[in-house]
Amino acid sequence: MLSLTRKMTKTGTGLRAAATLAAAASLTLALSGCTKLETTSPSSVRGAAGGQARAAGFGTVDCGHAKCIALTFDAGPSEHSARLLDILKEKQVPATFFLLGKRHIDTYPELVRRMADEGHEVASHTWTHKILTDAEPDEIREELERPNKEIERLTGKRPTLMRPPQGRTDDTVHEICRELGLAEVLWTVTAKDYKTDDSDLITERVLDQSSRDGIILLHDIYDGTVPAVPGIIDALKKRGYVFVTVPQLLAPGKAEPGKVYR
Repeated sequence: MLSLTRKMTKTGTGLRAAATLAAAASLTLALSGCTKLETTSPSSVRGAAGGQARAAGFGTVDCGHAKCIALTFDAGPSEHSARLLDILKEKQVPATFFLLGKRHIDTYPELVRRMADEGHEVASHTWTHKILTDAEPDEIREELERPNKEIERLTGKRPTLMRPPQGRTDDTVHEICRELGLAEVLWTVTAKDYKTDDSDLITERVLDQSSRDGIILLHDIYDGTVPAVPGIIDALKKRGYVFVTVPQLLAPGKAEPGKVYR
């Protein structure tokens, strides 16, 4: 079985203590039959597709040659997301947003539209942050379909990517994602920003773990995260990184429904 860094997202500052207690330094994914979780890397997707990648919205980039990295945010939109979008616009950096439904998409619909309008990739993080490996198939479908429908209603585009809460997935989740046309996206970098409001520490953790083709996991629901973003962007740009969305990271290949990428 594969060990992954565990992350826990909770909405509201009053739930931070619960999130900290529930979050562990690492997560052993308990999959059906204890089978190994197979993940696909961005470079292997690009290699299988061949050709040159075109990054829509933020210029042209070939991640087969450029030193690309993807900035992703979970569990928004929130009261911090407008400021985050201002920063990304100023820095000309695209991001991928894995949005929660209840108390987020339904509370900040204008921010969902803005994310799409400004060229960011809008994806799903389920409706209520239910742990999908603990849910029945019908519950999994509901958790995935409801945000998809709302995002499509608000943006005109149906999501093709999702991130399972806590990164916990199994064969049943894979199969339902395949049915719904969704690929699963995990991460390679986590700042554990659910455990600290120290923006300098968040920045340090991201920079220490970042590498080419990395997928950075942050949460725009916590107070310390958005203030860390300008420094993260500036430092990684100085190191020669080019920021892209997750689909741009895979281009000219495409994420395949039912598969897991990291």
